[in-house]
Amino acid sequence: MPDLGKYADAVIWSYVSTIALLVGLVAVTLWQGRRVKQALQEVEARQEGAGDA
Repeated sequence: MPDLGKYADAVIWSYVSTIALLVGLVAVTLWQGRRVKQALQEVEARQEGAGDA
């Protein structure tokens, strides 16, 4: 690892915050994807039920 001198804290915190934001973005995307998939399945189930009547 290169010697960052007086900038080491800033660089390390930049990496930490970037990784945390990326992990958060992935988590929110997966959560939203599951919600949308569930909602789509509910709509499809309702449409199939309405088609039988």
